[in-house]
Amino acid sequence: MKEIIIDLKRQMIEFGSDSGINLILSESITYILLMLVIVLFSYLVDRLVKGILLSSLEALVIKSKSNWDDYLIEHKVVAALAHIVPIIIVFHFLPIVFVDFPKLAAFFDRLEQILIILVSMIVIFRLLNTLKSILDEVKAFADKPIESFIQLAKIIIGIILGVLILSILVNKSLAYFFGAFGAMSAILILVFKDSILGFIASIQLSANDMIKKGDWVQMDKYGADGNVEEINLTTVKIKNWDKTVTTVPTYAFISDSFKNWRGMEETGARRIARFILINQNSVKFATPEMIEGFKKIHILKGYIEEKEKELKDYNEQQKVDTSHVSNGRRLTNIGTFRAYLTRYLKNHPKIDQSQTLIVRQMQPTENGLPIQIYAFSNDIAWVNYEAIQSDIFDHTIAVAPQFGLEIFQHPSGADFRRALD
Repeated sequence: MKEIIIDLKRQMIEFGSDSGINLILSESITYILLMLVIVLFSYLVDRLVKGILLSSLEALVIKSKSNWDDYLIEHKVVAALAHIVPIIIVFHFLPIVFVDFPKLAAFFDRLEQILIILVSMIVIFRLLNTLKSILDEVKAFADKPIESFIQLAKIIIGIILGVLILSILVNKSLAYFFGAFGAMSAILILVFKDSILGFIASIQLSANDMIKKGDWVQMDKYGADGNVEEINLTTVKIKNWDKTVTTVPTYAFISDSFKNWRGMEETGARRIARFILINQNSVKFATPEMIEGFKKIHILKGYIEEKEKELKDYNEQQKVDTSHVSNGRRLTNIGTFRAYLTRYLKNHPKIDQSQTLIVRQMQPTENGLPIQIYAFSNDIAWVNYEAIQSDIFDHTIAVAPQFGLEIFQHPSGADFRRALD
Protein backbone atom coordinates (compact mmCIF):
# COMPACT_ATOMS: atom_id res chain seq x y z
CA MET A 1 0.00 0.00 0.00
CA LYS A 2 2.90 2.34 0.80
CA GLU A 3 4.43 1.79 -2.65
CA ILE A 4 1.07 2.35 -4.34
CA ILE A 5 0.54 5.71 -2.60
CA ILE A 6 4.09 6.88 -3.31
CA ASP A 7 3.76 5.86 -6.96
CA LEU A 8 0.34 7.56 -7.24
CA LYS A 9 1.75 10.73 -5.73
CA ARG A 10 4.65 10.72 -8.20
CA GLN A 11 2.30 10.20 -11.19
CA MET A 12 0.00 13.03 -10.06
CA ILE A 13 2.94 15.42 -9.73
CA GLU A 14 4.25 14.42 -13.13
CA PHE A 15 0.80 14.78 -14.67
CA GLY A 16 0.54 18.31 -13.32
CA SER A 17 3.97 19.22 -14.60
CA ASP A 18 3.24 17.75 -18.03
CA SER A 19 0.05 19.83 -18.07
CA GLY A 20 2.09 22.99 -17.79
CA ILE A 21 1.59 23.57 -14.04
CA ASN A 22 4.52 24.82 -12.00
CA LEU A 23 6.28 21.93 -10.20
CA ILE A 24 5.83 23.45 -6.71
CA LEU A 25 2.16 24.17 -7.40
CA SER A 26 1.71 20.67 -8.82
CA GLU A 27 3.21 19.16 -5.65
CA SER A 28 1.00 21.35 -3.43
CA ILE A 29 -2.16 20.37 -5.33
CA THR A 30 -1.16 16.70 -5.15
CA TYR A 31 -0.62 16.82 -1.37
CA ILE A 32 -3.92 18.63 -0.85
CA LEU A 33 -5.86 16.18 -3.05
CA LEU A 34 -4.32 13.15 -1.35
CA MET A 35 -5.10 14.59 2.10
CA LEU A 36 -8.72 15.23 1.07
CA VAL A 37 -9.01 11.66 -0.28
CA ILE A 38 -7.60 10.22 2.96
CA VAL A 39 -9.91 12.38 5.10
CA LEU A 40 -12.95 11.47 2.98
CA PHE A 41 -12.04 7.79 3.11
CA SER A 42 -11.63 8.02 6.90
CA TYR A 43 -15.02 9.73 7.22
CA LEU A 44 -16.67 6.91 5.26
CA VAL A 45 -14.89 4.34 7.44
CA ASP A 46 -16.06 6.23 10.55
CA ARG A 47 -19.68 6.07 9.38
CA LEU A 48 -19.32 2.41 8.45
CA VAL A 49 -17.68 1.37 11.72
CA LYS A 50 -20.19 3.39 13.75
CA GLY A 51 -23.08 1.81 11.83
CA ILE A 52 -21.74 -1.71 12.32
CA LEU A 53 -21.07 -1.23 16.03
CA LEU A 54 -24.41 0.48 16.66
CA SER A 55 -26.40 -2.14 14.75
CA SER A 56 -24.57 -4.91 16.64
CA LEU A 57 -25.25 -3.25 19.97
CA GLU A 58 -28.90 -2.59 19.11
CA ALA A 59 -29.30 -6.26 18.27
CA LEU A 60 -27.77 -7.09 21.64
CA VAL A 61 -30.11 -4.64 23.38
CA ILE A 62 -33.16 -6.26 21.79
CA LYS A 63 -32.12 -9.71 22.99
CA SER A 64 -30.89 -8.59 26.41
CA LYS A 65 -33.20 -8.10 29.38
CA SER A 66 -30.71 -5.94 31.29
CA ASN A 67 -30.43 -2.16 31.08
CA TRP A 68 -26.66 -1.72 30.98
CA ASP A 69 -26.52 -2.02 27.19
CA ASP A 70 -29.27 0.60 26.88
CA TYR A 71 -27.07 3.05 28.76
CA LEU A 72 -24.16 2.37 26.40
CA ILE A 73 -26.31 3.72 23.58
CA GLU A 74 -27.77 6.54 25.69
CA HIS A 75 -24.31 7.84 26.65
CA LYS A 76 -22.95 7.38 23.09
CA VAL A 77 -20.05 5.14 24.10
CA VAL A 78 -20.04 3.36 20.73
CA ALA A 79 -20.12 6.64 18.80
CA ALA A 80 -16.96 7.80 20.60
CA LEU A 81 -15.26 4.42 20.22
CA ALA A 82 -15.87 4.42 16.46
CA HIS A 83 -13.68 7.54 16.03
CA ILE A 84 -10.50 5.63 16.89
CA VAL A 85 -10.49 3.64 13.61
CA PRO A 86 -10.56 6.65 11.21
CA ILE A 87 -7.87 8.40 13.27
CA ILE A 88 -5.61 5.39 12.87
CA ILE A 89 -6.34 5.31 9.13
CA VAL A 90 -5.66 9.03 8.62
CA PHE A 91 -2.39 8.99 10.51
CA HIS A 92 -1.29 5.75 8.90
CA PHE A 93 -1.50 7.19 5.40
CA LEU A 94 -0.44 10.82 6.02
CA PRO A 95 3.20 9.94 6.93
CA ILE A 96 3.34 7.96 3.68
CA VAL A 97 2.12 10.97 1.69
CA PHE A 98 4.62 13.24 3.45
CA VAL A 99 7.45 10.73 3.47
CA ASP A 100 9.74 13.37 1.99
CA PHE A 101 9.17 15.60 5.06
CA PRO A 102 10.47 13.66 8.11
CA LYS A 103 9.68 16.42 10.62
CA LEU A 104 6.10 16.70 9.37
CA ALA A 105 5.73 12.93 9.49
CA ALA A 106 6.98 12.93 13.09
CA PHE A 107 4.48 15.70 13.90
CA PHE A 108 1.65 13.59 12.45
CA ASP A 109 2.79 10.65 14.56
CA ARG A 110 2.61 12.72 17.77
CA LEU A 111 -0.72 14.21 16.71
CA GLU A 112 -2.12 10.71 16.15
CA GLN A 113 -1.10 9.65 19.65
CA ILE A 114 -2.67 12.77 21.18
CA LEU A 115 -5.97 12.32 19.30
CA ILE A 116 -6.17 8.65 20.28
CA ILE A 117 -5.60 9.62 23.92
CA LEU A 118 -8.32 12.30 23.71
CA VAL A 119 -10.81 9.90 22.13
CA SER A 120 -9.90 7.25 24.72
CA MET A 121 -10.54 9.80 27.48
CA ILE A 122 -13.97 10.59 26.00
CA VAL A 123 -14.75 6.85 25.82
CA ILE A 124 -13.67 6.33 29.44
CA PHE A 125 -15.71 9.33 30.64
CA ARG A 126 -18.80 8.04 28.83
CA LEU A 127 -18.25 4.58 30.28
CA LEU A 128 -18.12 6.16 33.75
CA ASN A 129 -21.40 7.97 33.01
CA THR A 130 -22.85 4.63 31.96
CA LEU A 131 -21.62 3.06 35.20
CA LYS A 132 -23.27 5.86 37.19
CA SER A 133 -26.61 5.31 35.43
CA ILE A 134 -26.40 1.58 36.17
CA LEU A 135 -25.50 2.09 39.84
CA ASP A 136 -28.31 4.65 40.27
CA GLU A 137 -30.77 1.78 39.76
CA VAL A 138 -29.11 -0.48 42.34
CA LYS A 139 -30.81 -0.15 45.73
CA ALA A 140 -27.58 -0.81 47.61
CA PHE A 141 -26.10 2.37 46.11
CA ALA A 142 -29.24 4.54 46.38
CA ASP A 143 -27.88 6.51 49.34
CA LYS A 144 -24.25 6.62 48.17
CA PRO A 145 -22.69 9.73 46.55
CA ILE A 146 -21.92 7.93 43.28
CA GLU A 147 -21.66 11.25 41.43
CA SER A 148 -18.79 12.34 43.69
CA PHE A 149 -16.77 9.18 43.07
CA ILE A 150 -17.39 9.36 39.32
CA GLN A 151 -16.25 12.98 39.22
CA LEU A 152 -13.14 12.15 41.24
CA ALA A 153 -12.32 9.29 38.86
CA LYS A 154 -12.71 11.68 35.90
CA ILE A 155 -10.37 14.21 37.51
CA ILE A 156 -7.69 11.60 38.19
CA ILE A 157 -7.98 10.08 34.71
CA GLY A 158 -8.02 13.55 33.15
CA ILE A 159 -4.84 14.55 35.00
CA ILE A 160 -3.00 11.33 34.05
CA LEU A 161 -3.98 11.54 30.38
CA GLY A 162 -3.30 15.29 30.34
CA VAL A 163 0.23 14.66 31.62
CA LEU A 164 0.64 11.94 28.98
CA ILE A 165 -0.35 14.43 26.24
CA LEU A 166 2.12 17.00 27.60
CA SER A 167 4.89 14.41 27.61
CA ILE A 168 4.15 13.65 23.93
CA LEU A 169 4.05 17.33 22.96
CA VAL A 170 7.36 18.28 24.58
CA ASN A 171 8.93 14.83 24.16
CA LYS A 172 9.61 14.35 27.87
CA SER A 173 9.09 11.29 30.05
CA LEU A 174 6.13 10.93 32.42
CA ALA A 175 8.53 10.83 35.37
CA TYR A 176 9.67 14.36 34.50
CA PHE A 177 6.13 15.76 34.78
CA PHE A 178 5.13 13.83 37.87
CA GLY A 179 8.33 15.05 39.52
CA ALA A 180 7.30 18.61 38.64
CA PHE A 181 3.83 17.97 40.04
CA GLY A 182 5.42 16.80 43.27
CA ALA A 183 7.22 20.12 43.56
CA MET A 184 3.94 21.93 42.85
CA SER A 185 1.89 19.88 45.32
CA ALA A 186 1.04 22.92 47.47
CA ILE A 187 -0.32 24.79 44.46
CA LEU A 188 -2.23 21.71 43.30
CA ILE A 189 -3.82 21.32 46.72
CA LEU A 190 -4.89 24.97 46.60
CA VAL A 191 -6.32 24.60 43.08
CA PHE A 192 -8.21 21.41 43.90
CA LYS A 193 -9.13 22.43 47.46
CA ASP A 194 -12.89 22.36 46.82
CA SER A 195 -12.69 18.99 45.09
CA ILE A 196 -10.60 17.48 47.91
CA LEU A 197 -12.88 18.86 50.63
CA GLY A 198 -15.94 17.77 48.63
CA PHE A 199 -14.61 14.25 48.25
CA ILE A 200 -13.85 13.95 51.97
CA ALA A 201 -17.29 15.37 52.78
CA SER A 202 -18.98 12.91 50.38
CA ILE A 203 -17.34 9.99 52.18
CA GLN A 204 -18.38 11.35 55.59
CA LEU A 205 -21.94 12.05 54.46
CA SER A 206 -22.22 8.53 53.08
CA ALA A 207 -20.52 6.78 56.01
CA ASN A 208 -22.65 8.61 58.60
CA ASP A 209 -25.83 8.47 56.50
CA MET A 210 -26.30 12.22 56.98
CA ILE A 211 -28.02 12.97 53.66
CA LYS A 212 -28.96 11.10 50.52
CA LYS A 213 -30.84 11.80 47.33
CA GLY A 214 -34.52 12.46 47.97
CA ASP A 215 -34.05 13.73 51.54
CA TRP A 216 -35.87 16.88 52.57
CA VAL A 217 -33.20 19.15 54.06
CA GLN A 218 -33.34 22.68 55.42
CA MET A 219 -30.25 24.90 55.52
CA ASP A 220 -31.22 28.47 56.39
CA LYS A 221 -27.70 29.86 55.90
CA TYR A 222 -27.93 29.10 52.16
CA GLY A 223 -31.68 29.62 51.79
CA ALA A 224 -32.15 25.92 51.02
CA ASP A 225 -35.39 24.15 51.95
CA GLY A 226 -36.39 21.23 49.75
CA ASN A 227 -35.41 17.85 48.35
CA VAL A 228 -31.84 16.78 47.57
CA GLU A 229 -31.64 16.32 43.79
CA GLU A 230 -27.95 15.54 43.37
CA ILE A 231 -24.81 15.02 45.45
CA ASN A 232 -21.59 15.50 43.54
CA LEU A 233 -17.94 16.20 44.28
CA THR A 234 -18.23 19.92 45.01
CA THR A 235 -21.93 20.75 45.47
CA VAL A 236 -25.26 19.39 46.66
CA LYS A 237 -28.18 20.46 44.49
CA ILE A 238 -31.43 21.13 46.40
CA LYS A 239 -34.76 21.76 44.69
CA ASN A 240 -36.67 24.12 46.98
CA TRP A 241 -40.43 24.01 47.50
CA ASP A 242 -40.82 27.21 45.48
CA LYS A 243 -39.26 25.32 42.51
CA THR A 244 -35.98 27.24 42.70
CA VAL A 245 -32.69 25.33 42.91
CA THR A 246 -30.02 26.01 45.53
CA THR A 247 -26.49 24.62 45.24
CA VAL A 248 -24.68 24.19 48.53
CA PRO A 249 -20.98 23.25 48.86
CA THR A 250 -20.77 19.58 49.80
CA TYR A 251 -18.36 20.35 52.61
CA ALA A 252 -20.90 22.79 54.15
CA PHE A 253 -22.96 19.79 55.27
CA ILE A 254 -20.01 18.80 57.46
CA SER A 255 -18.92 22.24 58.68
CA ASP A 256 -22.36 23.88 59.10
CA SER A 257 -25.62 22.81 60.74
CA PHE A 258 -28.65 21.72 58.75
CA LYS A 259 -31.97 19.98 59.34
CA ASN A 260 -32.84 16.67 57.70
CA TRP A 261 -36.54 15.81 57.75
CA ARG A 262 -35.99 12.17 56.75
CA GLY A 263 -36.91 10.93 60.23
CA MET A 264 -40.34 12.54 59.88
CA GLU A 265 -40.89 10.85 56.52
CA GLU A 266 -39.75 7.47 57.83
CA THR A 267 -42.05 7.59 60.88
CA GLY A 268 -44.97 8.94 58.83
CA ALA A 269 -45.69 11.63 61.45
CA ARG A 270 -45.19 15.39 61.17
CA ARG A 271 -44.96 17.66 64.18
CA ILE A 272 -47.48 20.35 65.04
CA ALA A 273 -46.01 22.86 67.50
CA ARG A 274 -48.04 26.06 67.48
CA PHE A 275 -49.58 28.19 70.21
CA ILE A 276 -52.33 30.72 70.73
CA LEU A 277 -52.09 33.70 73.10
CA ILE A 278 -54.69 34.00 75.83
CA ASN A 279 -55.53 37.35 77.42
CA GLN A 280 -54.44 36.76 81.02
CA ASN A 281 -57.22 39.01 82.32
CA SER A 282 -59.73 36.40 81.13
CA VAL A 283 -58.20 33.60 83.27
CA LYS A 284 -60.37 32.86 86.32
CA PHE A 285 -61.68 30.20 88.67
CA ALA A 286 -64.61 28.27 87.24
CA THR A 287 -67.97 29.26 88.76
CA PRO A 288 -70.69 26.63 89.45
CA GLU A 289 -72.53 27.89 86.39
CA MET A 290 -69.42 27.46 84.25
CA ILE A 291 -68.87 23.95 85.62
CA GLU A 292 -72.42 22.95 84.74
CA GLY A 293 -71.80 24.28 81.25
CA PHE A 294 -68.57 22.29 80.98
CA LYS A 295 -70.46 19.09 81.86
CA LYS A 296 -72.58 19.53 78.76
CA ILE A 297 -69.45 19.16 76.58
CA HIS A 298 -69.43 15.46 75.76
CA ILE A 299 -65.67 14.79 75.91
CA LEU A 300 -65.35 16.78 79.17
CA LYS A 301 -68.22 15.28 81.18
CA GLY A 302 -66.22 12.39 82.65
CA TYR A 303 -63.21 14.61 83.33
CA ILE A 304 -65.30 17.25 85.16
CA GLU A 305 -67.06 14.69 87.36
CA GLU A 306 -63.78 12.97 88.24
CA LYS A 307 -62.03 16.28 88.89
CA GLU A 308 -64.87 17.56 91.08
CA LYS A 309 -64.64 14.43 93.24
CA GLU A 310 -60.84 14.69 93.47
CA LEU A 311 -60.96 18.36 94.52
CA LYS A 312 -63.78 17.81 96.99
CA ASP A 313 -61.96 14.90 98.66
CA TYR A 314 -58.73 16.91 98.87
CA ASN A 315 -60.39 20.00 100.35
CA GLU A 316 -62.29 17.89 102.91
CA GLN A 317 -59.14 16.02 103.94
CA GLN A 318 -57.25 19.30 104.34
CA LYS A 319 -60.26 20.90 106.07
CA VAL A 320 -60.16 23.82 103.70
CA ASP A 321 -62.57 26.72 104.19
CA THR A 322 -64.08 26.83 100.72
CA SER A 323 -66.17 29.90 101.48
CA HIS A 324 -63.30 31.98 100.12
CA VAL A 325 -62.44 31.40 96.48
CA SER A 326 -58.67 31.52 97.03
CA ASN A 327 -58.67 28.64 99.53
CA GLY A 328 -58.08 25.04 98.52
CA ARG A 329 -58.04 23.62 95.05
CA ARG A 330 -60.54 24.67 92.38
CA LEU A 331 -61.16 24.25 88.69
CA THR A 332 -60.02 27.08 86.43
CA ASN A 333 -61.33 27.92 83.01
CA ILE A 334 -57.88 27.71 81.44
CA GLY A 335 -57.04 24.36 83.07
CA THR A 336 -60.35 22.96 81.86
CA PHE A 337 -59.63 24.42 78.42
CA ARG A 338 -56.30 22.54 78.31
CA ALA A 339 -58.02 19.33 79.40
CA TYR A 340 -60.59 19.83 76.64
CA LEU A 341 -57.93 20.35 73.97
CA THR A 342 -56.03 17.25 75.15
CA ARG A 343 -59.14 15.09 74.82
CA TYR A 344 -60.07 16.74 71.54
CA LEU A 345 -56.65 15.84 70.08
CA LYS A 346 -56.76 12.29 71.48
CA ASN A 347 -60.02 11.78 69.61
CA HIS A 348 -58.81 13.44 66.40
CA PRO A 349 -58.47 10.90 63.54
CA LYS A 350 -55.56 12.79 61.95
CA ILE A 351 -53.36 12.89 65.07
CA ASP A 352 -50.81 10.09 65.56
CA GLN A 353 -51.59 8.76 69.03
CA SER A 354 -48.30 6.84 69.24
CA GLN A 355 -46.32 10.10 69.32
CA THR A 356 -45.97 12.77 72.00
CA LEU A 357 -49.16 14.75 72.61
CA ILE A 358 -49.10 17.75 74.96
CA VAL A 359 -51.23 20.85 75.54
CA ARG A 360 -49.15 23.11 77.75
CA GLN A 361 -48.74 26.60 79.13
CA MET A 362 -45.60 28.41 78.10
CA GLN A 363 -43.82 31.37 79.68
CA PRO A 364 -46.25 34.33 79.92
CA THR A 365 -45.28 37.34 77.83
CA GLU A 366 -46.42 40.93 77.42
CA ASN A 367 -48.64 39.61 74.61
CA GLY A 368 -50.49 37.13 76.79
CA LEU A 369 -50.30 33.55 78.03
CA PRO A 370 -49.23 31.07 75.30
CA ILE A 371 -51.11 27.77 75.17
CA GLN A 372 -49.16 25.41 72.93
CA ILE A 373 -50.42 22.35 71.11
CA TYR A 374 -47.59 19.86 70.61
CA ALA A 375 -48.68 16.82 68.62
CA PHE A 376 -47.96 14.89 65.42
CA SER A 377 -50.09 14.65 62.32
CA ASN A 378 -50.32 11.16 60.80
CA ASP A 379 -50.32 12.67 57.29
CA ILE A 380 -46.97 14.21 56.30
CA ALA A 381 -48.00 15.52 52.86
CA TRP A 382 -47.52 19.28 53.03
CA VAL A 383 -50.98 20.33 51.78
CA ASN A 384 -52.78 17.78 53.97
CA TYR A 385 -50.63 18.61 57.00
CA GLU A 386 -51.37 22.33 56.71
CA ALA A 387 -55.09 21.60 56.37
CA ILE A 388 -55.06 19.41 59.50
CA GLN A 389 -53.14 22.02 61.49
CA SER A 390 -55.42 24.82 60.34
CA ASP A 391 -58.57 22.84 61.21
CA ILE A 392 -57.26 22.19 64.73
CA PHE A 393 -56.50 25.84 65.38
CA ASP A 394 -59.73 27.01 63.73
CA HIS A 395 -61.52 24.90 66.32
CA THR A 396 -59.22 25.98 69.17
CA ILE A 397 -59.74 29.70 68.54
CA ALA A 398 -63.48 29.28 68.05
CA VAL A 399 -64.00 27.20 71.22
CA ALA A 400 -61.90 29.36 73.59
CA PRO A 401 -64.78 31.81 74.35
CA GLN A 402 -66.87 28.84 75.53
CA PHE A 403 -64.47 28.66 78.46
CA GLY A 404 -64.63 32.39 79.15
CA LEU A 405 -61.22 32.95 77.58
CA GLU A 406 -60.21 35.75 75.24
CA ILE A 407 -57.67 35.38 72.44
CA PHE A 408 -55.07 38.14 72.68
CA GLN A 409 -54.25 40.41 69.77
CA HIS A 410 -52.94 43.95 69.55
CA PRO A 411 -55.72 46.54 69.11
CA SER A 412 -56.25 47.91 65.63
CA GLY A 413 -57.50 51.30 64.47
CA ALA A 414 -61.04 49.93 64.36
CA ASP A 415 -60.76 48.88 68.03
CA PHE A 416 -59.77 52.41 69.03
CA ARG A 417 -62.64 53.91 67.01
CA ARG A 418 -65.14 51.62 68.73
CA ALA A 419 -63.69 52.58 72.13
CA LEU A 420 -64.06 56.27 71.35
CA ASP A 421 -67.63 55.82 70.13
